[in-house]
Amino acid sequence: MLRLNKLLLLILSILLCSCVHQMQATGGSSTQNLSQNPSPADTAIEEKQLTEAKKTSSNLFNWKKKNNEQEIMDEALDLLGQSQDSWEKGDLENALKSLDNAYELILDVNGNLDISRQKDDLRFMISKRILEIYASRHTVATGNGSEIPLVMNQDIKKEIRRFQTSERRFFIESYRRSGFYRQTILDHLKKAGLPEELSWLPLVESGFKIKALSRARALGLWQFIPSTGYKFGLKRDNWIDERMDVVKSTEAAIAYLKELHGMFGDWMTVLAAYNCGEGRVLKVISRQHVNYLDNFWDLYRRLPYETARYVPRFLATLHIMKDPDKYGMDLGNDLKRPVSYELVKTSKCMHLRDIALHLNISKEKVTSLNPELRYKLTPDREYDLKVPPGTAERFALVANKIPKRKAPCPAFVRHRVRKGESLSIIAGRYKSSTRAIMAYNRLKSRHRIREGQRLKIPIRGYGYVQRPVKKRVRIGKVALLPGKVIEYRVKQGDSLWLLARHFNTTVSEIERVSNLRSSRLRIGQIIKIKSRTATKTYTVREGDSPDKIAKKHKVKLRSLLKLNNLSRRDRIYPGQIIVVER
Repeated sequence: MLRLNKLLLLILSILLCSCVHQMQATGGSSTQNLSQNPSPADTAIEEKQLTEAKKTSSNLFNWKKKNNEQEIMDEALDLLGQSQDSWEKGDLENALKSLDNAYELILDVNGNLDISRQKDDLRFMISKRILEIYASRHTVATGNGSEIPLVMNQDIKKEIRRFQTSERRFFIESYRRSGFYRQTILDHLKKAGLPEELSWLPLVESGFKIKALSRARALGLWQFIPSTGYKFGLKRDNWIDERMDVVKSTEAAIAYLKELHGMFGDWMTVLAAYNCGEGRVLKVISRQHVNYLDNFWDLYRRLPYETARYVPRFLATLHIMKDPDKYGMDLGNDLKRPVSYELVKTSKCMHLRDIALHLNISKEKVTSLNPELRYKLTPDREYDLKVPPGTAERFALVANKIPKRKAPCPAFVRHRVRKGESLSIIAGRYKSSTRAIMAYNRLKSRHRIREGQRLKIPIRGYGYVQRPVKKRVRIGKVALLPGKVIEYRVKQGDSLWLLARHFNTTVSEIERVSNLRSSRLRIGQIIKIKSRTATKTYTVREGDSPDKIAKKHKVKLRSLLKLNNLSRRDRIYPGQIIVVER
């Protein structure tokens, strides 16, 4: 800079001498020239010389400014390098400070096109580096073993008071259950480089209940909804639901938490996003127009109530676990023992009850080790079954003696609503209940179904086949001549609509003959039924289809479907009564 100033003074001195020399060359002494009025020619020459001097001076100033701005950009680039060095050493504070200084330097720089491009590039590099530093916090050692700030405010105090009073029993029982799984969770968190405090997250999520199910159908220790579980590799089919597998669901939760941390940078915001979804949190961030990094409490009031409670609730848990006596929480010494097991390979469908019987252990023992098996049946493919320690060798000896079971049936069937049908009619037809159908389809009112709507109908008692089914055909030849009146005792699942179809009559006819004042039936009630024609019925068994039934009874498929008001798309289920002849 000093060198540049000297150069500028030298050039200005040369210009001044040149001007004086030119004036002397025009004639006369210096005294005469000063006393006389300058001629127009002299004035023109002087103006030209002055313009040249100004132009030269301006060029020098611009050159000086350009070089100053370039030096600023170079200095900002050096600070970026210093930030990188601090980051690699784990000094996040100085890494961020260097980036702040670099940004402050380039803030007021407004140069030519080249400088502007450099400024844009530096801005991008600084912002990118800030995000990278925040996202790397889960792998950089902090020296204190904790990356989740243990803050205290009124909201956290309120949650602590809840745990001390109305939710005291829940907290203590959840803590005791944590003994089953927490060590496994801790091992996986350490391996992934995540904060150990996250091992208490299942206490807030599920109370450490492996089969905890929320209203939003989130399941397991980590409360995955089906779509998020699928995204992070958790399988769910007729056999298993890995949201209830401790190891696999923990691995999925860690992957999800890592992804969220890379997105948001601080653990408070990550926990909020884990609870209500990253989309919801991003929406709140975009609306508030403030720097959200490491500042969850800026978002706090704008989040859904459940999520706004979720983070303080988790922090309240950490405070209590850090010093239970301080908060008057006697957690006791009866912490559950960690789950231990051996793995054995299976490849056929077996019931856990049969496995327990052949291993001389309780059914509850083997069931508790394999909560992910939806119907207590091992899949008919290769599968790693958990058995109590010391029983793997015995299992290898008795595996061939354990009876093979049939695959589980679907837990529900689909039904297309027809004209005139109500939920009670549909429930009666499938031996289900109105309440179960409403819950399964998330219906708010029993009256809000429409023609053509497809419903999922949960089937009672059809999760799996417990015993081998005897191969016998149940065909009922109704001993009822046309016009004959009989007395019928109402059984569970009966409805007027089902009985009318079964006996080939109408609901109104049954009501008239039996003098019924209401269409509601009660178990054991005696009603009178007058049939129009005799009918032959068949009770559907596992593996049946309309086509098989039609061939078995030598009737046309079209006639069978018409008799039962079915379409080719409709499913039939075990236990359903089908009319095969009239």
